[in-house]
Amino acid sequence: MDDESMDDEIVENVTDCPGCGQPCGHEILKERKAGTGANYLLKCLECQHIHSVEIREPRPVTIPFLLSEGANTVVANIEVDEDETLHIGDIFEYADASWEINRLETKTANSRKKLIASRVGRANAVRSDVVMVRLTLTRGEYSDSDAIFVERDKIFKAGTIMQHADEKWKIRAIHTGAGRTMHGSVVAHDIKRIYLHEPPRPEENIPRTPRERRQAWKEGRLGNNPNPILPDAEKSGKPKQQRPGRRQKKKRN
Repeated sequence: MDDESMDDEIVENVTDCPGCGQPCGHEILKERKAGTGANYLLKCLECQHIHSVEIREPRPVTIPFLLSEGANTVVANIEVDEDETLHIGDIFEYADASWEINRLETKTANSRKKLIASRVGRANAVRSDVVMVRLTLTRGEYSDSDAIFVERDKIFKAGTIMQHADEKWKIRAIHTGAGRTMHGSVVAHDIKRIYLHEPPRPEENIPRTPRERRQAWKEGRLGNNPNPILPDAEKSGKPKQQRPGRRQKKKRN
């Protein structure tokens, strides 16, 4: 998130307007449920043109996938939303395994690098030991999104430090399909997203004076150390002079 994106105006209910000929924000004048979708009567916020829009949930289509693992190949009929776009290199989960698409064919057996699901005649995929894990990286008030490819059985634990892009990040939470955990461990293929925060910098919390060290000890930042040793820089270069003790002379008889 940068300063420019924070200044952008948020426009709701954006759809194509026949009057403007481009996507615009709309006011919903009327809504009527229709099966699994809805019919809307909309008013364009730019040109005030009134028109209707029908919204329907995408229907699932069945695509035959040739799933190859080593020398073994099986055919699996997998349901995909009809408006989903498939790409060569996409990784998906099926039958407790990860698979990577390496070929897409049209219904006339022509090879393509990407296809709308409704136009796919057949797809080939190979077993993949790598899964994609999405990341949200938060530094102060700003957040960015990223993704990494890791072995599907790699374990991530909330609360630990991980290395990403030559920087150290603390795993604040892990989101799975069942919810979010801030303490547990999750294998990569069960992770929907990892939330990373910039860890505190130790050099900013180093107690440098005797008073700071005593306070740090009280707060438990120095461990069980009732007599914290002063840093070398605070030690005097000269040993303290000790006064000679008085001796009591014994009386002779």
